[in-house]
Amino acid sequence: MSQQHSASSAAIFFLSAGLQCHFFSFLWLYIPANYSLVDTIATQLLSILSSPPYPNKTRKNTAALVAAMASILRSASFPSSLRSEEINIEEQLQSLKATISSSTTTEKVVCGIRKLGGLYNNIEEMMCSPSGQVSLCRPQQRKTVEQELEKSLILLDICNAMQENFSELKTSIQEMQLAIKRGDDSTLQAKIFSYIRMVRKVQKQFKKISKKPTKVDQDSCRVVKHLAEAREIGILMLESLPYLLSKQIVTPSSSKWSLVSKTFHKRRVTCEEEHLQEMEIAIVDLESGVETLFRKLIQSRVSLLNTLSL
Repeated sequence: MSQQHSASSAAIFFLSAGLQCHFFSFLWLYIPANYSLVDTIATQLLSILSSPPYPNKTRKNTAALVAAMASILRSASFPSSLRSEEINIEEQLQSLKATISSSTTTEKVVCGIRKLGGLYNNIEEMMCSPSGQVSLCRPQQRKTVEQELEKSLILLDICNAMQENFSELKTSIQEMQLAIKRGDDSTLQAKIFSYIRMVRKVQKQFKKISKKPTKVDQDSCRVVKHLAEAREIGILMLESLPYLLSKQIVTPSSSKWSLVSKTFHKRRVTCEEEHLQEMEIAIVDLESGVETLFRKLIQSRVSLLNTLSL
């Protein structure tokens, strides 16, 4: 009982003094030898906070934190599991880096974006774990967390720019399909040029957005380093899309782009339509993947902002 009382008293001291980060550190260090006491301590804390001499402000600001931390700590993994999670994230990062070098088609980029979404899920779990919260709450890490929040806007802006253009690209492909059905070669050529202009516009937007340096800060904690590496991978993947999308319509010649549409006249109309349908499906898949990635990036930013508010 005295052990429980002293633990509760120490936790109350940290919280009432506004030292939430010390509260995280205290509980995380306390768990290995006293894991079964987490619920008891949480109950005692909530009971003490509900009565004088602790003011209403202290009760309101800390009661929810205690309840949330108790829930987190009950499900917290032991260090061996954390190491396993760390290894898993490292393996995913290496796999995605290999994917970038081999992403020669939009289909491979779609697969890479989906894997990147899974990586963000795992980083989110590490970020919200007790050890992750402790490392992010350290005063010396505040600057690196703020910097990562700022840099994450680059990938968000690229996702947003891509999303804004997906609809136009799909419409352009549908207009090409209609021109083929009608046998209208002049309209088809015009629509192809229109598609190429749109892709180049996206490329220019990307260059403008990602012109800022985004180096990984070596003084960052593991969570921030993982987020930085994931961000760099995401930027490289999305920046490859304009080239891959244009390659589906054009191929390079000695000095100018030669239209693949020149070969359309040598093919059956059905083959032409199948090619455009495949392009449309690829863009739909990309749209879905980028939208999912965008949501995960927003969630990651929310988690980091919540950490800064502790």
